[in-house]
Amino acid sequence: MPGIVVFTFLATLAVCSVVAYALVQGGSGGVAERLSHLWHLGMPKTQEPSFPEKQKERAEKALAKVGNLLPPPSPKSINRTQLLLIRAGYRSPQAAQVMRGLRILLPVLLLALVYFTGLYLENPIVVLALAVVGGYMIPEFYVTQVVRRRQHRLQLSLPDALDLLVICMEAGLGLDQAILRVAQELRYAHPELSEEFQMVNMETQLGKNRLDALRDLSTRTGVEDIKGLVAMLIQTDRFGTSLAQALRVFSDDLRLKRRQRAEEQAAKTTVKMVPPLVFFVFPALMVVILGPGIIAIAHTLLPTLGK
Repeated sequence: MPGIVVFTFLATLAVCSVVAYALVQGGSGGVAERLSHLWHLGMPKTQEPSFPEKQKERAEKALAKVGNLLPPPSPKSINRTQLLLIRAGYRSPQAAQVMRGLRILLPVLLLALVYFTGLYLENPIVVLALAVVGGYMIPEFYVTQVVRRRQHRLQLSLPDALDLLVICMEAGLGLDQAILRVAQELRYAHPELSEEFQMVNMETQLGKNRLDALRDLSTRTGVEDIKGLVAMLIQTDRFGTSLAQALRVFSDDLRLKRRQRAEEQAAKTTVKMVPPLVFFVFPALMVVILGPGIIAIAHTLLPTLGK
């Protein structure tokens, strides 16, 4: 066990030294990586990055260098991690390396925290194992929660986007121009969906087929409603039916589904209220209602029983 403690301390010093070196040496480069972030919302950024942005960029570079210390994972694992990060909105080229760096650094930091606080003295093997496993799983758990919240926002914003898309199509715009117009209109109300529509427009402008760009949209988001929208657009384009009418029917069906989901959540509230009522409300009511009677009975009977 002393050998494990010494190894943990040395590993912590080594990782912290690598991170410090990367933070010191990473101040002047990375112009191309910074420019990759300037496409957001289709508006170029003219002002210099602020101090927190520079520090965040240096930290990302440091974590990416830490992630490159290990041999590269399998292609299947890389594709799964990249898809998870893309669905969370992290599209930086070094996002996967940053996540690997966090998976290396966090277990070491948790081991150091457990050691210096003395928590490992209770059960060294279990506590150290939990620190390693928890530090490795925390980044993926956080990214998964970000993906769920982002998908929920995309799902809520889709009916409004479809209404605007129907209006643009009925006004005479083509599908590509309508998608671009909707992306511009939803830039402040629904930035996530606006960003995804702009990505579709940028891909079609760069020469990608429209159907492939729409399929990439469904893969990037992972939202079932968007997958249904993409399937409907592909079928409409294939069979040559009216796109505006199909969008209007799909929008009405989507709003009906959202109303049904809200009704379902409202119906579940009665069941969800049972545990709080049983464990918190009912005991307090019993104390308030029966408490004075029990106290009066105790004051009456206890002297009698004492005799």
